[in-house]
Amino acid sequence: MTRIAAVSASRREASTTRAALRVALAAAGDAGAEIDLIDLGAVDLPLYHPDEDVQGDSEALKRRVREADGVLAGTPVYRGSYSSTFKNFHDFCGSDEYADTAVGLLATAGGGSYGGTLEHLRSTFRNVHAWTVPHEVGIEGASRVVETGESPRIVDDDVRRRTETLGRVVVEHAERLRE
Repeated sequence: MTRIAAVSASRREASTTRAALRVALAAAGDAGAEIDLIDLGAVDLPLYHPDEDVQGDSEALKRRVREADGVLAGTPVYRGSYSSTFKNFHDFCGSDEYADTAVGLLATAGGGSYGGTLEHLRSTFRNVHAWTVPHEVGIEGASRVVETGESPRIVDDDVRRRTETLGRVVVEHAERLRE
């Protein structure tokens, strides 16, 4: 069975990033994938230190990514790029975790600018030999269209369709890479 892990790089309790990833992850599950949500706001992951092999939950998190056939990577937009939480997590993971892995990118912006964030994500994932899928999702004004809580949902039909498509596309590409 194809495994898809979503990595939410937000520490906010009412995170629109995590909520949108849950929508994409549910679509991946509906497409037949086994799904896993990695919530970086709820793990023990100290700042990356290159002289220390194991820190906090780093080994378990790296294993979950390594065992995934596809990854949905989501981050809030901070200062035109991805969150420091994502950067820290990404420093722990390398080509051993991402080689031959389909990665779908999602960025949630409080305003309207998410292009630079998606570009930064794309280049960092390519640097660790991941295969970023062509379909990406940027959500402007995320707090207006993404509802958080027990049953997260996206109230804008177009944004919801694009987000669900992201989940399905990652499953499709992950299955192709496994062949």
